[in-house]
Amino acid sequence: MKDVIYITGHKNPDSDSICAAVAYSEFKNKTGSTKAIPLRQGELSRETKFILDYFDVEEPLLKTTMKLQISDVNFDNISPITADVSLKKAWSLMKENNVKSLPVVDNQGKLKGLASISNLISTYISNWDDNILSKSSTKIDNILDALSAKAIYLSSENPSFPGKIIVAAMLPESFEEYINEGDIVISGDRKDIQSIIVKAKASLLIVTGNHDLSEEIFEKAKKAGTSIILTPYDSFTTARLIVQSIPVGYILNNSEIITFNVNDYVEDAKDTMIKTRYKSYPVLDESNKVVGTISRDHLISKDKKKLILVDHNEKSQTIDGLEDAEILEIIDHHRIGDIQTGSPIYFRNQPIGSSSSIIGLIFFENGITPSKKAAGLLCGAIISDTLLFSSPTTTDTDRTILKKLAEIAEIDPEDFAGKMFKAGTSLEGKTVTEIFNQDYKIFNLSNYKVGVSQVTTMDLEGFEPTKPEMISYMETKAKDEKFNVLLLLLTDILKGGSQLIAVGPNKDIVSKAFDVKLENSSAYAPGVLSRKKQVIPPLTNTIEELNQ
Repeated sequence: MKDVIYITGHKNPDSDSICAAVAYSEFKNKTGSTKAIPLRQGELSRETKFILDYFDVEEPLLKTTMKLQISDVNFDNISPITADVSLKKAWSLMKENNVKSLPVVDNQGKLKGLASISNLISTYISNWDDNILSKSSTKIDNILDALSAKAIYLSSENPSFPGKIIVAAMLPESFEEYINEGDIVISGDRKDIQSIIVKAKASLLIVTGNHDLSEEIFEKAKKAGTSIILTPYDSFTTARLIVQSIPVGYILNNSEIITFNVNDYVEDAKDTMIKTRYKSYPVLDESNKVVGTISRDHLISKDKKKLILVDHNEKSQTIDGLEDAEILEIIDHHRIGDIQTGSPIYFRNQPIGSSSSIIGLIFFENGITPSKKAAGLLCGAIISDTLLFSSPTTTDTDRTILKKLAEIAEIDPEDFAGKMFKAGTSLEGKTVTEIFNQDYKIFNLSNYKVGVSQVTTMDLEGFEPTKPEMISYMETKAKDEKFNVLLLLLTDILKGGSQLIAVGPNKDIVSKAFDVKLENSSAYAPGVLSRKKQVIPPLTNTIEELNQ
């Protein structure tokens, strides 16, 4: 398991969710030994992009699940080998790395097959063909390595060995009838036998016992085109070891190879392994290049991804695959939700205007000054969440923190807010799907499933032509996903109120909660600016009254 901590806000992230995650990652990286990485679970709003671009900060990594992936597992990161590597070298690498197979790749690093211990063993058990060096196109370097030999004379830079392998262990008269041109001959130090070998134009003479070669035989070999090498082994050992010079490409399994990608989920890999029962499987990266091998043993790990949640603490709002993660901390300013942990954690929840205000507090409480970039992000998020202090959720703490952060970021809050809101509230060119989902959360209020989206805009009138299409989209969504109420708030910061659009079988709850009359599923609610403080509480109270 890679030792990192992921920090994420909620789904359909707003500016507070993103900026808090990025800034808190900076804090954790300054104070801890484990690397912290900020995440985003969806596309960024125009407002959030403006903030990140203004302070020259990269978008957080997009990650929508905590499910364990192959990349999270400590699989064998062994380098692959090429098809011309000898069996001896492959065997040595397997023993050295304590693995049962090696991926074999082409010159571009793409997978060709697997060389496994079982492949190697079958090569020795089988009665291998005496023409195996020819059939496998074995290179002289492999033969020298397998036999710990040295070359005395090579007929060419890359000599070929088209004949059969034979051991010169018979009388000269008999042997002369047995040998053919191109053969590979294992011989001792008998000059008469060596003379016959060279005369027959053998492709390779292997002299055992490191015996010296006469000048006469050497000159004859050069004329005949017979390569000569010396090995310290005896004839029996030489005959046994020479097969190890065969390239692994010759013994590869030609059947379809099952591979995994680094982005594949561990649970899917387990299912595949159960059905196939191979010892190990190649692991490929995004470019389909081999990066290692994985086996069942690697998937037994009980480690989980480490996770910190900011700006939310409800299961419906958090990242998928939470069961595969270990939650370390939660920092939030919303109501207490339904996320459960297996052990005590650091949980900080304050009735404050922005999670980013809490992050700012954490910096200052620990005597740490955030960077100019982090301070700027926190400023943007606080301004966004408090609507520049016009939201009823605003506290004196938000004002104090923003003032300190603005000095570090070297911005004027009011001037920055004007630029940010102008860039962020334009709905021009957006589809109803994009508008509704840019800041959308699901709540389980008693026995009611409620979805609430909030969009800040300075142009309610400009939205009117889009309203019929939005209502149709919301009605379909409410029906398909079985919502009791689906609510959209179009919040106008300047006017200090929100246009409400409500659909669903229990949309009358909205009328009762806000004391408004819905006409064509819509009504204006003056003074309603905060989803957290002015929308969810009255909806909750109304539902509880109905349930009594």
